[in-house]
Amino acid sequence: MPALESSIALVVLWAAIGYLLGSIPFGLILTKAMGLGNLREIGSGNIGATNVLRTGNKGAAAATLLLDGAKGAVAVLLARAMAGEDAAQIAALAAFLGHCFPVWLSFKGGKGVATFLGLMLALAWPVGLLACAIWLATAAISRISSLSALVAAAWSPLICLVIGQGQIFPLTIALALLIVWRHRANLTRLKDGTEPRIGAAKK
Repeated sequence: MPALESSIALVVLWAAIGYLLGSIPFGLILTKAMGLGNLREIGSGNIGATNVLRTGNKGAAAATLLLDGAKGAVAVLLARAMAGEDAAQIAALAAFLGHCFPVWLSFKGGKGVATFLGLMLALAWPVGLLACAIWLATAAISRISSLSALVAAAWSPLICLVIGQGQIFPLTIALALLIVWRHRANLTRLKDGTEPRIGAAKK
């Protein structure tokens, strides 16, 4: 029983730490600090880097992208260093959920793409690098951020299996499904041909 209680406490601890790190809304913080307006009233109202780019400030968008990725990576690396691989995966999932559903913003957060890429780089850097490469390649061809995210997320579980990172396959499947679910409105616009391109104002 003490061992079970210890395991439960470990899950709760790293879930809480991961969630709190993931829930930091860097997009909102940076746009407010830089006097770029209320991000909730710009473009899609999303707190991620793609919407920050719609303010016209590429530096703020790049910083948001890096920081949203970094918070996922930090959650994983901190948990791994202090409690091992199982804790790292718990923190990874919690960080992703924290970004998507931050309690500070009435659970209305971002879509988790940058955080997903950051935590994947920390969990298994070859998988993360390939996911980033797929995102960049798709973005270069299509100029559509949501499509790039969906393609990168969809390929990530298969990449895990192909390069021998099966230990994170279940988590990667779960995260990929969550990304697809978070992009359900984008999927409709992609189907209708109305999804805005990177850097363009949202219609």
